Amino acid sequence: MEILKKSVIAVSAIILGVSSATAQSTEDIQKAFKASYVSEYKADYTNAIADLQKVYKADSYELNLRMGWLHYISKQYTQSMDYYQKAINLKKFSTEARFGYIKPANEAKQYVKAYEKYEEILKIDPYNSIANYWVGVSYYNVKKYETAAKYFELVVNMNPFDYDANHMYGWTLLNLGRNADAKILFTQALYNRPGDVSASDGLSKCR
Repeated sequence: MEILKKSVIAVSAIILGVSSATAQSTEDIQKAFKASYVSEYKADYTNAIADLQKVYKADSYELNLRMGWLHYISKQYTQSMDYYQKAINLKKFSTEARFGYIKPANEAKQYVKAYEKYEEILKIDPYNSIANYWVGVSYYNVKKYETAAKYFELVVNMNPFDYDANHMYGWTLLNLGRNADAKILFTQALYNRPGDVSASDGLSKCR
């Protein structure tokens, strides 16, 4: 019985030790995040990164996400993409990490990689208006207007007063020869942004 009591005490001590270490680790990470935010507010991105590097763990989604952002605003685009990808690997269904990845990818002119992330987002969230819009833009830019129209139509249906969606859908339908429909979209775009040059130009071509 005495042996059993000693075993219970030993196990309890181990559990308490682990709990204490976890609490300490969590507190350290919170302090590091706080310091990092303060440094970022001062535009001191080097120290904002250094603050987190002290507690960085490769298996932490939150730390990788934050490091991705800090390297992005530091214009270290390759490193930023690497951190965001680590975050994606840790949370397979994360759309925020994918949207984060797209920013440095575009800045680094890695447009194919950015497009791939939009496609991944749509597999997770088929009705994501931002991803649908930019996939539509990608198809529009290569003159695949029929395909682009499907994406823009979805965005306009979800956001009927959105300037960008109406504007791009209008130009897409104009290129498809659907002038009457394009006219409605350009008019809607001009309600949102009166006097807009591109929407006005599109509307003039519908007559």
